[in-house]
Amino acid sequence: MPMSTVSVLGGGSFGTVIANIIAENGYRVNFWMRSEALVTEVNQTHENSQYLPGYRLHENVVAKHNMQEAVVNAEVIFVAVPSAYFRAVVREVVKVCRSDAILISTTKGIEAGTFNLMSEILRQESPDARIGVLSGPNLAKEIAAKNLTGTVIASENASVRELVQKVLKSEYFRVYTNDDMFGVELGGALKNIYAIIAGLASAMGMGHNTNSMLVTRSLTEMARFGRKLGADPMTFLGLSGVGDLVVTCSSPLSRNFRIGVALGQGLTIDQAVAEVGQVAEGVNTLRQVKEKSDELGVYMPLVKGLYQIVYNGSSVKNIVTSLMLGEQALDVEYEANQTKTLNPKE
Repeated sequence: MPMSTVSVLGGGSFGTVIANIIAENGYRVNFWMRSEALVTEVNQTHENSQYLPGYRLHENVVAKHNMQEAVVNAEVIFVAVPSAYFRAVVREVVKVCRSDAILISTTKGIEAGTFNLMSEILRQESPDARIGVLSGPNLAKEIAAKNLTGTVIASENASVRELVQKVLKSEYFRVYTNDDMFGVELGGALKNIYAIIAGLASAMGMGHNTNSMLVTRSLTEMARFGRKLGADPMTFLGLSGVGDLVVTCSSPLSRNFRIGVALGQGLTIDQAVAEVGQVAEGVNTLRQVKEKSDELGVYMPLVKGLYQIVYNGSSVKNIVTSLMLGEQALDVEYEANQTKTLNPKE
């Protein structure tokens, strides 16, 4: 039997666009939103004016405020809420959803205090569920404008990958697959840190050469850190790694890039977050990754430099120092045939 109902949890910009893509493919979409005012607006005007003004939502998108109503009949549930609320939302979901529901995370973050990725939270809260993660260079406003976009569905379960491809298929939204769920998800979280650095460099007047250097050295740090945790370094060469890194390190549509720009203009981190006005996962991820890299002894000078700026009040010039004086001289560190390190968390 063809699927009839899909749930999307989280009324932000990305949750809005994937809900609409799914609805355009003929599915009923229960769109859970925390704000009752936004629920009313979406159902009456077919628009989410807070996050994507002017973007017309398909009539198959039905906003819900009650969680049970939103997920009770759904065969696939996309969780698109900030990492700080992810576990609480998932706990609420698993109490009322179908026992065979597929759970897909779209959140690019790391849980504070545990260093759990969102897939690990899904496993902990619903051990028997089939799960996956969706990640890639996916700026919501460009997807809403129907610009050609690629994303990655990663899961250890082939049926999950195939089903999500079917649900999200579109002429302008291409879904690729990967079985390295940990690497795909980690890339999506880590790139937010480097987007802040790129925005900061842009505000300092640095040009395309600097941006290119930042992106490639950032990719090296991501792969170095990911390999230590058990991810396949080659995963970072795909859409969820270098693809996502490039777009978030070069576009003012990226919230984390805008945080960096604000820092480069002299604002404090609290002022920068307030100016952007939306959750920027990179701020929390920075703290988690700095602590974990110190614990594991992973060399990450860009992370260290940004941490000193954000949390210890160092000069923004510290980033330049980290890049030019602290970096190792080897350009490409990993070969395709290197043995993958076991995940120490397993």
